[in-house]
Amino acid sequence: MSEQTDVVVVGLGPGGEHVAGTLAEAGLDVVAVEAELVGGECPYWGCVPSKMMIRAGNLLAEARRVPGIAGDASVRPDWGQVAARIRGEATDDWNDQVAADRLTGKGARLVRGFGRLTGPRQVTVDGRTFQARRGVVLATGSRPRIPPIPGLAETPYWTNRDAVAAKELPASLTVLGGGAIGVEIAQVFARFGCRVTVVEGQERLLSAEEPESGRLAADVLQAEGATVRTSVRAERVSHDGAMFTVHLGSGESVGAEQLLVATGRRVELAGLGVDAVGIDPAAAAVDTDGRMRVGDGLWAVGDITGRGAFTHVSMYQAQIAIRDILGFPGPDADYRALPRVVFTDPEIGAVGLTEQAARDRGLQVRTSLVPLSSATRGWIHKAGNEGFVKLVQDLDRGVLVGATSVGAAGGEVLYGLGVAVHAEVPVERLRNMIYAYPTFHRTVEAALAALG
Repeated sequence: MSEQTDVVVVGLGPGGEHVAGTLAEAGLDVVAVEAELVGGECPYWGCVPSKMMIRAGNLLAEARRVPGIAGDASVRPDWGQVAARIRGEATDDWNDQVAADRLTGKGARLVRGFGRLTGPRQVTVDGRTFQARRGVVLATGSRPRIPPIPGLAETPYWTNRDAVAAKELPASLTVLGGGAIGVEIAQVFARFGCRVTVVEGQERLLSAEEPESGRLAADVLQAEGATVRTSVRAERVSHDGAMFTVHLGSGESVGAEQLLVATGRRVELAGLGVDAVGIDPAAAAVDTDGRMRVGDGLWAVGDITGRGAFTHVSMYQAQIAIRDILGFPGPDADYRALPRVVFTDPEIGAVGLTEQAARDRGLQVRTSLVPLSSATRGWIHKAGNEGFVKLVQDLDRGVLVGATSVGAAGGEVLYGLGVAVHAEVPVERLRNMIYAYPTFHRTVEAALAALG
């Protein structure tokens, strides 16, 4: 017999956990289902521990920038301290008891296991079936996309989870994939003395962002000792028990002690039983309306919606779904100012449309790009001052539809640009703001002037 409840939440990453906890606090009977760790990818293998790694790598880089600016310095990397911090401060050695207690403390019922839809408003977990009076929320996240490269499946390759959990670093690393995850980990490992080679099939790194961002990322990585190979694909992978060899389409090969596969992420719908509610199990994502509804009594939030594998998107969508389930008014989802940050050094922040994406939509655009070093703060900063601000203006409406902020505080400078894109502030009004001096964000003023 099925167990009755108000809401079933399947998947307890940041968005799912927020939905389950908030609805339980509102007085609903909530069953929260999780097959792995409560909290999901972000706190255990993604955002939190990876940024601890990045913080450590940045400190090493800053110490190496002392000569010529502040005196002399030497630094000896110790990955053991990073690994210990990830285990002790970020993940509790990959134990989710604190998160589980937090959730159940709000009144939700935690059910561990893999949840599948078995009918409208119905979820089955290891033989237990729950019937939801109000409905089901899908928040099952995404998994690393592993390309079908001959030989790869037979090797002990790493994903981001293995890289984050490493107690010791390999002497050398090949990274397949030049997206955000691959580039971030590549830079960290290189700064800790690992010999790193990045292999990317597209013509540049960070292919979803502005071309200038990808080129700068490659330049910085190479200046720090990494090798970057673009416009070349892996055709075969082998492992002899000690070394990986990646055979490239160019006829060359790359060897390393370890191989990291960072070729993107994918949503897995087939195992969720979505066909039981009329959803194509082969689909790349679940379509939702502006209130995160998939259909009657079914909502979806997070990576599964195809709006980007970002914690902030999941949390944003979760809040909208919560309002809808509780019957509260509020605006529909609006993704025109979706922010994203690659936490390399320099940070690469972007919001809205790239220049190419805007042109692909048929917009008449004007762009500007101003190097960070031309602004006073960039010049003062000296070492580590690589970066720029790029703006994309819709000429017909006189507003920004996209912006990129690259620099020592690129992700922080992005906030103001995000407000401008989201609120559709006229460019002329932005030009007449007062920009604090001397700041990194003052480069935005110069970029606005360069729009003409």
